Amino acid sequence: MYLGLYSGGDEIDNINIDRKILSFIKNDNPSVTYIPSCSFDSELYFKDFVEHYKQIGVTRFIHFAVDVPQPEFMIEEAFSSDIIHLSGGNTFYFLKFLRKGNYLKRLREFVKRGGVLTGLSAGSILMTPNINTASFPHFDRDENEEGITNFGAMGLVNFEFFPHYKNSKRYDNELLRHSKRIKSPLYACTDGSGILVEKNCLTFYGKCFMFYQGKKVRLESV
Repeated sequence: MYLGLYSGGDEIDNINIDRKILSFIKNDNPSVTYIPSCSFDSELYFKDFVEHYKQIGVTRFIHFAVDVPQPEFMIEEAFSSDIIHLSGGNTFYFLKFLRKGNYLKRLREFVKRGGVLTGLSAGSILMTPNINTASFPHFDRDENEEGITNFGAMGLVNFEFFPHYKNSKRYDNELLRHSKRIKSPLYACTDGSGILVEKNCLTFYGKCFMFYQGKKVRLESV
């Protein structure tokens, strides 16, 4: 299993994670499917994504929106790429349409057969068992305008992920409180940081912290 969970930040901040992701690919000319959280204005973000990845050797890209109808041939092509990237955005909206189009199942199957799945912020949260971390803290959360009540996500890993973390008491109080309510660890990463999962082994990049049963630990990272 190959996963890349990005917190956020500028492209240059994540370049080391990008290069490691590409090292997972055996294909000399890899293809990448970009799945935006929302089709509105997504071409602008896709353009930036393409420009960045071209600089590190990727030349084949597919833009695949899940909140608009897609023909079967396009679905097959999108899920035949070497890498699928789930963008950032509103986690609730993203989950609604991934679930509606049965794409959660397709993404799990993609990973199971050896595909590399990466995500940024919301895209990373969706790889975990649930999207709880999109719902708090009250001062920095996604709005649940879709009325989602089932927070279940892909469940590819056995931890929760909190992106855009800021190392402050304000955030820590919320994360410590949440960590007491769950059995699994919660990993919080600042922008420019992230987690790589390679055959069930975790590698941390940048500033990453674990919140577990009411305790906070700074993690050793690359």
